[in-house]
Amino acid sequence: MTFWQHFLRLLPHRPFRALDALYCHITRRRLRARIRLRVASADLPFAYEIWRNQNEKNSPSDREAADAIDSWGSTPSFSVILHDSGKSTECRRLQSVGSVERQVYSNWKLLDSSDSPIGKTLADAEGDYIVPLRLGDQLSETCLFRLAEALQGKRDAAILYGDEDCVDKRGRRLRPWFKPRWNQELFLAQDYLSSAVAIESNLAREAAARNGENLAEVILEATSLANDRIVHLPHILSHVAATSGPSVDRIGAVARHLRKRGATCAAGPYGTVKVEWPLPNELPLVSMIIPTKDKLELLRPCVDSLLGRTDYPNFEIIIVDNASIEERTSRYLEKVGDDDRVRVIRYGEPFNYSAINNLAARHARGTFLCLLNNDTEVVEPSWLSELMRYAVRPDVGAAGAKLLYDDGSIQHAGVVVGIGDAAGHQHRFLPAGQPGYFRMAHVAQFISAVTGACLVVEKRKFMAVGGLDENGLAVAFNDVDFCLRLERAGWRNVYVPHAVLLHHESKSRGSDMASKNVERYRRELQLLQERWGTKTYQDPLHNPNLDRYSETFVLRL
Repeated sequence: MTFWQHFLRLLPHRPFRALDALYCHITRRRLRARIRLRVASADLPFAYEIWRNQNEKNSPSDREAADAIDSWGSTPSFSVILHDSGKSTECRRLQSVGSVERQVYSNWKLLDSSDSPIGKTLADAEGDYIVPLRLGDQLSETCLFRLAEALQGKRDAAILYGDEDCVDKRGRRLRPWFKPRWNQELFLAQDYLSSAVAIESNLAREAAARNGENLAEVILEATSLANDRIVHLPHILSHVAATSGPSVDRIGAVARHLRKRGATCAAGPYGTVKVEWPLPNELPLVSMIIPTKDKLELLRPCVDSLLGRTDYPNFEIIIVDNASIEERTSRYLEKVGDDDRVRVIRYGEPFNYSAINNLAARHARGTFLCLLNNDTEVVEPSWLSELMRYAVRPDVGAAGAKLLYDDGSIQHAGVVVGIGDAAGHQHRFLPAGQPGYFRMAHVAQFISAVTGACLVVEKRKFMAVGGLDENGLAVAFNDVDFCLRLERAGWRNVYVPHAVLLHHESKSRGSDMASKNVERYRRELQLLQERWGTKTYQDPLHNPNLDRYSETFVLRL
């Protein structure tokens, strides 16, 4: 697409941003003009058309596919299983069957489980892998080829899945879902596998024998049995009918799947599943650490909300006073210290967020630590209980909350490493009341990092990785570095959207881009980039088809 074609496509949708790009173009800043068009268009419907023109032109033809297959060491077979969503018509059946017949890879058989128990259909499946296909949905022409191609290099893969898009009644392809790599916690909250998945046949049969009343339960059980031998293919493998809906009660399916682990399930926002993991019978003491220097207008609402609106009963608050000079602050700290749940300790050195938290951690009586900014306020009383449901799990490192701006839009919904060649908050500025990119801002998920503005971690795990880096990362990126060290030590960090607080971001410490801070910030940025390779880091939660310079999950064009 030429600049002028792209400009004319954008103009009716976002005229001011289109004209801004035009000004750059006519003043001979051509690269900047194209970048501005790309950024302004990335979340508009026609952007997917541009992406397809750029990426799908390289899809193999029948002849190219045949030549590639001839060079492979194996040609796995697939049993494509048609299943019914309860809305089947002959037209929908023909669409699904036709998509299978158009495959460029020919080693498949078609089975119909619409009127049969899933266990019997799986018993009849002769292929190496089964591929469920809901009536009305369609496989992309290269779906089975891409699956077989991936198996050449990953022959031990138990489950493979890909990306998908939606097809409306007029046959237009819309709303591509570029998915993350395998993420068990995310899958419990929403099904992002079943529309574009292949499961090893023996594994599927074992899953059906254990818990196989329906296909959804088979897939849930199979993911548990796969032992993380689950591979994501960053290709569009299926086209989901716009009228398709879930074929079973997913809340019930997940609840039955997790019943032995003591978890319960409820309806989450936008049709998702909220898993409620059990808390210990004896609730551990949590030490909340709040660094502060004056800014009483922030500190008082923060502490008052913690004391008055937190339903988790067993906590202490450690306020670390970093050389406050205002008399009103001294009076407040003396008064609030009368509460048995509050302690005040002193840190007289220049501001070093990492050193302050490390000092408080050594003084903490709790077996769990909650790092908390002084510019946060409790919104939901259950915030700490929700975080602790995850933090007490042996496999979890840091658990982070959903943080909101004053207008209710999202400030933090987890950190994606590699955004902007460093790290960024995914879904930032998503307005209140909107689902965002496939509801991901509203569901629990394993994640590379969470912000230190509200982070809960077991104290022994905090100490095991050396706490925060007070020598190299005094202010910026210390939370990202800490979370990545937890992950390297074998613990998974998790974003918990049901724990909600307000965050008046950085009002207490100021902007990193202020003249007095910028040199320090650049030094810390360079350390993060060199230590973790963030210029080329591919975050597991961020599909390579998404723009790594945007926090809002838009297409990479």
